[in-house]
Amino acid sequence: MPKITWENPFCGAGNNCFRLGTDSEGNAYITVSGQEDTYLTDTREALATLIRDIKAGKADHLL
Repeated sequence: MPKITWENPFCGAGNNCFRLGTDSEGNAYITVSGQEDTYLTDTREALATLIRDIKAGKADHLL
């Protein structure tokens, strides 16, 4: 398992919280807060785009 540095959880109103993380090689990770052993990984750019779209309301159903 890679050493992942997790950011503080991001929580939508009344919804699950998720966390973003990175490792020393620049890979990005996303998980539901409290389940950091189970995560998705992609490039940092791809996950940043996903988060920007969620925050912009383009995919708020994911929260």
